Amino acid sequence: MCGRYTLTADAESIQLAFDLETVPDWRPRYNIAPSQLAPAITSQNPARLSFLKWGLVPSWAKDPAIGSRMINARAETAAEKPSFRAAFKRRRCLVPADGFFEWARQGSRKAPMYIHLENRAVFAFAGLWESRARSDGSKLETCAILTTEANELIRPLHHRMAVVLPPEHYDVWLSPKTLAEELMLLMSPYPAEKMRVYEVSPQVNHPANDHPAVIEPFEPPRQQPFFP
Repeated sequence: MCGRYTLTADAESIQLAFDLETVPDWRPRYNIAPSQLAPAITSQNPARLSFLKWGLVPSWAKDPAIGSRMINARAETAAEKPSFRAAFKRRRCLVPADGFFEWARQGSRKAPMYIHLENRAVFAFAGLWESRARSDGSKLETCAILTTEANELIRPLHHRMAVVLPPEHYDVWLSPKTLAEELMLLMSPYPAEKMRVYEVSPQVNHPANDHPAVIEPFEPPRQQPFFP
């Protein structure tokens, strides 16, 4: 799964990575969490950075709170699941990122681990998005990140990982002309040898902590021996 991620790059780097017209009012993010606004590039507006609430709300849902359970969509079933199939067919998006978090079980504690590409480049998760009208007439725009089976690097941490798309697949993913069979081929695990992982501070456990220290390498303190 994918429950936290980062986009620490500056506006110019994001603009160049996705060939955008502009990236307005951007500040680096070190701890993007569900229910927050996530930067995204939608099939409707591929030349600009949009901001979508992370947690997809299907157009037919009576209660928008369902989005809290829709932060991820399984790549294997998204084309058929009622919650995601309309978005999979017509409303795909890129979710820019430069790293994400998973938690490793170490004895009695869960250690947060930070995963990034070996060259620290900006990349994109494969995403889906939806738009619906609120009662006041404004739009609620939401998204979910697709997941696939984990590669060899991520598997010790979790059996699923977010779908990371290489740049040559961005236009194919967003194009309304791409067939479902082609889309399925894009959603394979990213090569493990092109990724790196290290432990970070438990600060990431709290979404309010959104600063550079969250992704700094962390070595837990050694337990002091007990002398009666």
